[in-house]
Amino acid sequence: MFRDINFKVFKKLLTKSKLTSITIDIDSSVINVEGHQEGASKGYNPKKLGNRCYNIQFAFCDELKAYVTGFVRSGNTYTANGAAEMIKEIVANIKSDDLEILFRMDSGYFDEKIIETIESLGCKYLIKAKSYSTLTSQATNSSIVFVKGEEGRETTELYTKLVKWEKDRRFVVSRVLKPEKERAQLSLLEGSEYDYFFFVTNTTLLSEKVVIYYEKRGNAENYIKEAKYDMAVGHLLLKSFWANEAVFQMMMLSYNLFLLFKFDSLDSSEYRQQIKTFRLKYVFLAAKIIKTARYVIMKLSENYPYKECMKNVWYNKNIINKIECCSVDNLQSLLSIIAAKMKSMIYQK
Repeated sequence: MFRDINFKVFKKLLTKSKLTSITIDIDSSVINVEGHQEGASKGYNPKKLGNRCYNIQFAFCDELKAYVTGFVRSGNTYTANGAAEMIKEIVANIKSDDLEILFRMDSGYFDEKIIETIESLGCKYLIKAKSYSTLTSQATNSSIVFVKGEEGRETTELYTKLVKWEKDRRFVVSRVLKPEKERAQLSLLEGSEYDYFFFVTNTTLLSEKVVIYYEKRGNAENYIKEAKYDMAVGHLLLKSFWANEAVFQMMMLSYNLFLLFKFDSLDSSEYRQQIKTFRLKYVFLAAKIIKTARYVIMKLSENYPYKECMKNVWYNKNIINKIECCSVDNLQSLLSIIAAKMKSMIYQK
């Protein structure tokens, strides 16, 4: 149910944006647990080796910074498990005739089943490929011509397939020189002075543009970090697996509702700022609320730099009737009152 609601909120955000093409990044992240939560198991957990964990599958829209869908999985689940089914669900819920979708994923999702699923749905994909010998042997062949690009990068293209694949597909190959110390070591292998990277795609982008476009996938990792640390997704503490799944979906619903709020109420330059930045600018403030003569007045510091934005937000929502700026002396008095109240609360505990 919560996943359906999340789809509806995302579609509302997508409609407001009027985008005709979007990029959906699919990635997974480990959530460490310290107890014996249902469904948690030992798996890839780099920060807490040997600990039980969950593995969450995320899908984010890069252009909107928005959560599309996702779900909690057991900690020992392989990265790509459930990805093909999730892609079908995404397309069924948001695809329209005037919307083009590109799915972007790392090498953990390099699987022909996933690629075939995307192709059958009429969507685009850009996936980092694993460096199998079938690809490396062709890329290091002396007959292959690489084109020089930016930042020491060279690119070329291959139309080939892996051993068990049904058909040829477009692979973009990128190579960069290894560090000088590594190149100094003698080798008999052709092309061994380079590091090679492979990408499979059905887009029409130029080879180097494919590589540059893939590198933007790092944004999704930042969105996941923001969800984990600013929305507390990294703390799933309930015993029941399905209760933790419900909590996760509610957290991500809050995440998207916050994006809707920013889209409607803030300047476009504020939209992509992180939640913690928003809190520092607009929430963690020394202020005083006064109710008088049917008015609600918020008093802020005279030097508060975002008062115009604050006025627009509160006035539009009819929450605050007036915002005033008080002098430094009044603000210091207000801060001392807040500090005294916090101190009394600590002693009461």
